[in-house]
Amino acid sequence: MDIVSTQQRKKIHPHKFTLWVAIASMIMMFAGMTSAYVVKSNQAGWQEVVVPKIFWGSTVAIVASSLTIQMALRSFKQRAMSPYRLLLAITLILGILFIVFQWMGFFQLWEQQKVTLRGSGAGQFLYIIFGLHALHVLGGVIALLVMLMKAFFGKTKQYTAVPVELITTYWHFVDALWIYLMLFFLWVG
Repeated sequence: MDIVSTQQRKKIHPHKFTLWVAIASMIMMFAGMTSAYVVKSNQAGWQEVVVPKIFWGSTVAIVASSLTIQMALRSFKQRAMSPYRLLLAITLILGILFIVFQWMGFFQLWEQQKVTLRGSGAGQFLYIIFGLHALHVLGGVIALLVMLMKAFFGKTKQYTAVPVELITTYWHFVDALWIYLMLFFLWVG
């Protein structure tokens, strides 16, 4: 009996495995887009773009949210539901703040005529890459909202940390991805 339970603990949960496969495919997608940026930037007519300063606000928001979600996971595992709910709500608010900062940054780019429907340059890549990242964060915000609703109104008696671990892993991924993208556009762009 002990051998079976030890083997089961060593196996990865199917939802976690699926998340890691999805993360791997997102990494490949963003690696492909940043590689295309490098290749395209060597062509004639390329226009550089300066990353709006408001994106630094995005960076602060998402890094802070990564800390709060990790603290929420710890609170959940300790069965401290009040701090868990609070930290999850703060993470949700920071995720929404990230998206708001992104929106404001794209308006700044649009006003500078750096992101247009015509032409060639870094603006189009910035728009697509950062926009896709913001959509991934939006998906995480929706998942956080669902988790928060369950934390306050859920009637389930089953106490499992897997859903909280999944959203935490995903949230750390979008945080790390954002840091990579910012560094990429600061150094390469």
